[in-house]
Amino acid sequence: MIKLFYAPGTCALAPHIVLEWIGEPYDLQKVKPSDPDYLQLNPLGQVPALIDGDSGVMNQADALLKYLAHKYPDAKLGDDGTLQDVYELDRWLAFLTGDVHPAFFPFFAPQRYAIDERKETQQAVKEKSYKLIDRVFKHLDAYLDGKEHLVGNRRTIADAYAFAMIRWGNALPDRLADYPNLSRFYQILREDEGVQRTMTQQGIDQ
Repeated sequence: MIKLFYAPGTCALAPHIVLEWIGEPYDLQKVKPSDPDYLQLNPLGQVPALIDGDSGVMNQADALLKYLAHKYPDAKLGDDGTLQDVYELDRWLAFLTGDVHPAFFPFFAPQRYAIDERKETQQAVKEKSYKLIDRVFKHLDAYLDGKEHLVGNRRTIADAYAFAMIRWGNALPDRLADYPNLSRFYQILREDEGVQRTMTQQGIDQ
């Protein structure tokens, strides 16, 4: 059985959602990434992490999402087999991993980006992240105009990954007010039964 290691509200929400969409049994393990016991298991201290039988510890959210899509092809959450669709799925997974996720780093962990530990300095670093987030959110918002999914006209692992990161926008001063298509996309997925079960299990409400 697959075991998923997660910390609430992180990008581990994405493979958790996908496991709910797949509908096969899995084990869920809440962890604190900096906990010594978890670091012994996963020295990088990352979430999500996943163990599938005797696989050993696997990590990196986008790789785990593709692993699940390949392991459970009947769920039809991966590409449709065409070269263009393979590209589209990989493109959005790469964008979310390489552009959206890093844009939030100084927002959630400003202490990593300034030696000065004064509160006002940390806040200034955090506010600098707004432009980074705005850039990637505007790109995603424009793409989703008139669309309900990132890839094709169907639900894929990319939707779950995007949902996990768009949800972080609720912590911004204006939430998602400036991104109507992201807000619409988020609300549609927020009503999904699998997403609701996942958020309940992780103890998060928005």
